[in-house]
Amino acid sequence: MSAASSPAADPRPLALTIGDAAGIGPELVLQAWLRRMPGQRPFFALADPDHLTRLAQRLGWQVPIATIAIAQANASFANALPVVPLQHKFDDEASSANTPGTLESMQRAVEYVYAGQAAAIVTCPIAKDRMYQAGFQFPGHTEFLGAQASQLWKRPVLPVMMLWAPELAVVPVTVHVPLARVPDLLTTTLIIETTQIVIDDLRQRFGIQAPRIAVAGLNPHAGENATIGTEDRDIIAPAIRALQAAGHNVIGPMPADTMFHAAARKKYDAAICMYHDQALIPIKTLAFDHGVNTTLGLPFVRTSPDHGTAFDIAGRGIAKPDSLLAALALAARLA
Repeated sequence: MSAASSPAADPRPLALTIGDAAGIGPELVLQAWLRRMPGQRPFFALADPDHLTRLAQRLGWQVPIATIAIAQANASFANALPVVPLQHKFDDEASSANTPGTLESMQRAVEYVYAGQAAAIVTCPIAKDRMYQAGFQFPGHTEFLGAQASQLWKRPVLPVMMLWAPELAVVPVTVHVPLARVPDLLTTTLIIETTQIVIDDLRQRFGIQAPRIAVAGLNPHAGENATIGTEDRDIIAPAIRALQAAGHNVIGPMPADTMFHAAARKKYDAAICMYHDQALIPIKTLAFDHGVNTTLGLPFVRTSPDHGTAFDIAGRGIAKPDSLLAALALAARLA
């Protein structure tokens, strides 16, 4: 896939949120700067500079930290990791006291893209349970960003989560909900709206003029002519017919167990799936280390590594930065 414009056309840096300070996000940020390439679009971290300095020293990494105003990010990037400091400080140990800083990082990133000071947002992983304990009212990053965008841009926004890799792009129609609720949450309208957003962003941001979309069924064998559940016939198929009538190249509902092998993937640009694991299992099997989470439907570009906080290995310097590097590269392309 190719984007319509190159990073060189837009001089603004990327805003990189720190995520959970006790997870692997901070060390991935340090590694991303250490692995910077000539000509790469600069980024700045929204973080606690003292926390990053202590982490770099503990790991023995030579990462100078430059505490900056956002206008200084590009000039600082070659020689130091630019950090726009948060008002909140971070503890080195896992603590709920870090949550306000995590949230501040996310909020300020949206404000910077809204103000035109950043080209896109790249988010490091958060721990949803800790966020919930601190009063976070959203299922995850995606929904929070959608709400912030709706408030600032003063228009309704339906954020759509796409997991992207060169091998496969998938979109779950329902995301962080119990599996038992999925059939009740699926509607023909939701499938149409989600797919339309995917088609629009594939055209406008990925540069695919005529996107090919495959829609998965909900039930085994896509319902087997309504003998294994009726949702495929009554909810999903009408959505596909409506999208086809609007002139889109959409096929399905397809049995999910046969649509992700190599030959099948060549026939579409993105797969619309009915629930979280139906979408994420295949892409994490194919591209666990370099898959990227990107949010479609927003008035700005947002990408994220396709993994979590990994508390069990955090702070040891062994986390792979591949997915964050891919997220930075994709954000630069799409911006």
